[in-house]
Amino acid sequence: MNNQHTLHLRRIYGERGTNGTISYQGEQISHTIELPWRNNMPRMSCIPTGRYKLVKRTYTKHGEQIGIPNVLGREAILIHAANDASRELLGCIAPVTKLTGEGTGTESRKALAELKALVYGLWDMGGEVYLVIK
Repeated sequence: MNNQHTLHLRRIYGERGTNGTISYQGEQISHTIELPWRNNMPRMSCIPTGRYKLVKRTYTKHGEQIGIPNVLGREAILIHAANDASRELLGCIAPVTKLTGEGTGTESRKALAELKALVYGLWDMGGEVYLVIK
């Protein structure tokens, strides 16, 4: 049995924000919003494309969330709820149910709950979960 599971995040870069879609085994899980690409500047930019291992982390501000460690030159990157990247994100990724503009969306908590259910379920089966950003 393969214990490695891969989520795919496809992005569209905009001036005001980065929008994307997370899928697993060809099935769409949620849309995402992030900050625009600004050369990986901490707290100002979305993270670089690549393959990242996801981990369960507890954060002071957001409680237990899906963390993305090992991002070059960055720390405390996680997946958490937000509906407006420019106001609520510092480089993290926020799942949203519906995209409403560059870096904006709606019903982020609902989308996050669905994503967490999937990722936590894979972890509970003893698997490793990766996120590939393209």
